[in-house]
Amino acid sequence: MTDIAVPTHEPQPGEHGWTQTGVSNEKLGMWVFLGSECLLFGGLISTYLLYKDKLRTFPGFDGVHVNRLGAHIFDIPFTSVSSFVLLMSSLTMVLSHSALVHNEHRRCRVWLMATALLGATFIAGQVYEFTSFYREGLGYTTNIFSSAFFTLTGFHGVHVTIGIVMLMSAFVHSSRGRLTAANAERLEIVGLYWHFVDIVWVVIFTVVYLIP
Repeated sequence: MTDIAVPTHEPQPGEHGWTQTGVSNEKLGMWVFLGSECLLFGGLISTYLLYKDKLRTFPGFDGVHVNRLGAHIFDIPFTSVSSFVLLMSSLTMVLSHSALVHNEHRRCRVWLMATALLGATFIAGQVYEFTSFYREGLGYTTNIFSSAFFTLTGFHGVHVTIGIVMLMSAFVHSSRGRLTAANAERLEIVGLYWHFVDIVWVVIFTVVYLIP
């Protein structure tokens, strides 16, 4: 009777790019990065909350308290629509990943492009908003409040822009056949970053625009 060789070594999660938790190194790296980003935005939001009440009045708004500044300069309906656009991009991101898993590459690219366009629309709205604030006399160096506000929202805008670059890179890789169901985790990692950016904006929008 012929002896059958039995493997004596069982593959471990730590081999071939996998950690002991069963999560790939790339995904774990993204989670660690997002954890550090939570600390960054936590510090920026805390700074904004600390400094928003430091000044009582603003140039061009004599007698207007900082807590009521939003009623005079913030366009809540416009920002709400812009926020809705960004949140909808999370849905298109999920649809893109789902299409890739099912090897529907054309649909994947369509949803990827839709996600990038929604993100670009949000950035365009933010640029318009910043321009309006500047024309109203609220610049980056106007006072402590404006510095904290522009730093917080500006940093988020930079993160959205980076996300758009990542989406377009995924679109190019898909067009060249380098993004398939076999390596769909790459797009999932991009999606993690994009969803994080959306969630952070929900917090920023609530703290800055909705809470007086």
